[in-house]
Amino acid sequence: MSKLPINRLWVQLSVAFSLVILIVVLAVGAANYALRPHFDFKRPIALTTEEREQFEQMDRRFRIQGVLLLITIGGAVGISAGTLMSRRLSAPLEKLAAGTQAIGERDLSYRVSMQGSQEIRTLAESFNTMAAALQTAEMQRQNLLADVAHELRTPLTVLQGNLRAILDDVYTLDKGEVARLYDQTRHLISLVNDLHELAQAEARQLPLLMQMADVSKIVCSAADIIEPVAEVEGITLQVIVPPTPVMVQADKARLTQVLQNLLTNALRHTSQGGFIKLAVTASNSEAVVSVQDNGDGIAVEHLPHVFDRFYRSDRARARDNGGAGLGLAIVRALIEAHGGWVEAVSPGLGQGSTFRVHLPYVV
Repeated sequence: MSKLPINRLWVQLSVAFSLVILIVVLAVGAANYALRPHFDFKRPIALTTEEREQFEQMDRRFRIQGVLLLITIGGAVGISAGTLMSRRLSAPLEKLAAGTQAIGERDLSYRVSMQGSQEIRTLAESFNTMAAALQTAEMQRQNLLADVAHELRTPLTVLQGNLRAILDDVYTLDKGEVARLYDQTRHLISLVNDLHELAQAEARQLPLLMQMADVSKIVCSAADIIEPVAEVEGITLQVIVPPTPVMVQADKARLTQVLQNLLTNALRHTSQGGFIKLAVTASNSEAVVSVQDNGDGIAVEHLPHVFDRFYRSDRARARDNGGAGLGLAIVRALIEAHGGWVEAVSPGLGQGSTFRVHLPYVV
């Protein structure tokens, strides 16, 4: 900010000096044209030598005075115009400089007005877009910290309470109590591992063993793992794959993890007697794996947020049944790390839902 007045002065002087030079040149040219001699002294006229000298002196004085007058007027106009233009140029830049200082001081709500030339307006628009992105990222960071603290607090509180009760001889330290404490530690470790994995995937730092893989085989393998659980729950699991291989560049273990997360999510939201359909389709550009169920469904207002961290469309669902809300966020991060994308669609509550994974297809 301390250099801004100096920069502004240089802009003013540069513009003003350029305009002054331009106007002076034009003024001199105009003066030479307008104040050219009215008499041709080569032509004999009835003037004495003294009268001729007086006339020449008067003519020269008139020319000089006219040129000086035009130079003065041109200089004044040039300086005024240059100052005005430099102010119009520097005022939006001052606002942008104030905006950068506000952003540096963590005032992420600061926005600059759209003024000045087209270039300055474009710069202001880019600045506002950047500020909005920073504000959104900061809100997400704060929400993430709050959610992590909330998720960690529950098992830690249970552990602390039970250990305190054991120390006060309220509970006896038997295998049943140890098992309950052990379950809480497993929940904590799972949560921390999921957070670490999600952070690595979103930062594109998660190590992936990319190789040619048949999506159909990975789908069938994931279905074999989930099928016994589906049978116990009374849910029909249907798998549809094409007769020919569908080859993609993928990490088999990570892609299996994605499918297990999606299938587990479908099982969690499908009642007894329902069905889950796992299908693979392919085109010239991509392979699509879809997981469809006829379970709880997703309300329209929740669809844009289902892949957010710690998001639960059913806030009344217990954590033991609903999970921590990181599974779908991990799914999105892993698929994006593969160069693909994932989507969720649902007609509405009670009408089931479909999750589709899109991966670049190698013919």
